Parts: sequence; C-alpha cells; structure tokens
Amino acid sequence: MDYIRIFQSKLDQLKDQNFYRTFVELDRQAGNHPHALWNSADGQKPVVVWCSNDYLAMGQNPSVVKAISSAIEQHGAGAGGTRNISGTSAAIVALETELAKLHGKERALVLTSGYVANEASISAIAGLLDNIIILSDEMNHASIISGIRYARCDKVIFRHNNLKHLEELLAAQPIDRPKMVVFESVYSMDGDTSPVIEITALSKKYNALTYLDEVHAVGMYGDEGGGIAQMCGIQDEIDVIQGTLGKAFGVAGGYIAADDVICDAVRSFGSGFIFTTALPPALAFGALESVKYLRNNSSERTSLQHQVGKLKTKLREVGLPILEGSTHIIPIMVNDAIKCTKICQILLQDFGVYVQPINYPTVPKGAERLRLTPGPFHTDTMIDHLVDALLKSFKKASTR
Repeated sequence: MDYIRIFQSKLDQLKDQNFYRTFVELDRQAGNHPHALWNSADGQKPVVVWCSNDYLAMGQNPSVVKAISSAIEQHGAGAGGTRNISGTSAAIVALETELAKLHGKERALVLTSGYVANEASISAIAGLLDNIIILSDEMNHASIISGIRYARCDKVIFRHNNLKHLEELLAAQPIDRPKMVVFESVYSMDGDTSPVIEITALSKKYNALTYLDEVHAVGMYGDEGGGIAQMCGIQDEIDVIQGTLGKAFGVAGGYIAADDVICDAVRSFGSGFIFTTALPPALAFGALESVKYLRNNSSERTSLQHQVGKLKTKLREVGLPILEGSTHIIPIMVNDAIKCTKICQILLQDFGVYVQPINYPTVPKGAERLRLTPGPFHTDTMIDHLVDALLKSFKKASTR
C-alpha cells in the first residue's frame, strides 16, 4: 500500500477545495504590539496584526515579561516532567490559588493548554459518573467535542443557545440520571455570548452539572476578568469553569476552577493531566503575574472595548458585512473560501494588514469569514487604515 500517495491525495483535496491551511511567518516584537514583522519571500516587512488572541497584549506586558525572564534565570527553562514524577512547582501552586480566587472556587487545576483542559476534564468527570448523558451546544469547540468523545458516554446536541430545545432534552431524561450541560460563554467564530444565567437555571432545575468554557472571556469580562459568569454574578452557581492562560492572559496553559473534589477527581483520573509534562515554572509565574495584574487593573479591558466600538461603527458605516455581536470579536462574512483567502492575501501584500481566513472546517462551508480582534493598542489611525484596506481588498478580490 502506498501510504504516502494516500496522504498526498487527501492533502490535494484540501488544496483543490481551498481548505488547505497556510501559515504566515511572523515575528512579534516585544513592546510594539500589534506590530509584527512578516518574513515574506522578499524579506521582512512590517505588518499590523488584527487577529491575535492575545486580546489585551498581556504577552508583552512588561511585568509579565519580567516575571518570566526572572523565573527562567532562577528555575531554568523546563518543568522536568509531569507533576507526579518531577514535583509540583511552587509557581503552579501559587497560580492555581490565584485562579481559584479569581473564579470564587475552592480550587483550580492547571493543565498544559485550554484544549487539554477540556479534553481531560470532561472525559474524567463524565467517566466517573455511571450512565451520564452530556448535553452539548452545537457550536462547542473541537476540544469539548474531543473530551465528550473520550468520555464514551451518551450525548445529545442542543441547538445553539436555544433554551427551549435544551429544556426539552433535559426534561426527556429521568431526574435522577447524571447529566452535564457543556457550553461556552463567548463563541469565538460568531462573537456571540450564551445565556449563561438561563442555562445555569435550567441545569439546576433538572439536576445537571454545568461545565462552562470561558476561554475567550477570562481576563476580558467581569470586574476582575473572571469572565461572563463573573460579569453576570453567577460564577458561584457554575460547577466547573474552564479557562485558558494563552489568550487574554497572554502566556500559555489551561485550567479548570471548581469544587475541591471535582478538581481532585480530574487530577487523579484525567489522562491529559497525569501523563503530560507540566507547565514550566517560568510560564506559570508569567501567567500568575498576568492574572494578578488583570484582577486589579481594568484599563486594558476598557481601552479594548472603546476600540471595538469604534471599529464596529466604521465597518457598519461603509457597509461591510459584519456579524453583529456584543463581544470583542468581529466576524466579517465573506461566504466564499476562495474569495476569503484572496482578501487576506491582498490585505497582507498590499496593505501590511495581517488577518487569517477562517474557512472550513473551523466554520461550515459557505460561512467563511475574516475574524477581527481589535485590542487596546490598535489606534484610531490603524482602524481607519484597516477599514480602507478592507474595502479595497473586497473590491479587488471580486474582480480577479
């Protein structure tokens, strides 16, 4: 059997359908966010990044950078292995304590990424409950889907943010059957939020655990950056809050915050936690500094919201097809994979604007889009330049 030929044919299919992912080589510049250097075929060129998940530029915050560099000098680069084999660093212990405080929970558990946190936590929690059924929003992230798959339990999918459908599915189950409702607070492709208060109330009504993915909300919303649940005043009512340290907190890693027993169960039964090398102390100290900073400073969040509002207004004024939402994520609908890719190429090559096309399978076929994430350091001049570049790129892509 010619394995290589089979793999190549599958890759060729992706390319033919314009779903093949190409990576743009960028060098971020410390202290100069959102500017970066694009390593193009013609050499380095300056670009402005408009699609970073480092929403608040905390990855370049001086206090975070100092915390990481100081920790490397003191503790070295790596973690040495899993927490069980190589010992738990004081940095991770302190970080977990801070995250528990952020979410008002008894305990937090740090894992190597938000993806791993979902996969390990959902599969471990569900695996310990006999005959459990998971109810999952149809727009949930791939990591949630993977965690449910590894749980090997019954599942049902409820229509996105549809409370009536969710209640119908909950009511169809015996009240004493173990149930867990898994949903996100901010959905990163549409930029919308879930009705967290109502979903939580329904879950309690039908005796279900709640598992809330807040990866695109932590650091961003709430008085201390605890997310949508904190902003709505219901984080105490959520059983498991899952977050990331790699987006608004600007570093790397993932976590859950929950009751002490739930965290201990994931620690003891979650393969993705047990068998994975721990977060290096330097990254844990950096994340700790970032969480502390954003718990006590709201200027970055406030500035971001101002710039988000300005960009949305200008995009509406010129008639670009944005998907309306209440969050910091601004999708511009293109609805054509080839055109979406062309627009991004034109933006980069002609205008020094870096935006990645969002194509299938991240979004459904025919729902291709650009995903803009304005931040606190995108100036009004940058916004004007982006809107002008978008108009010209849309027009140029349509005539090619």
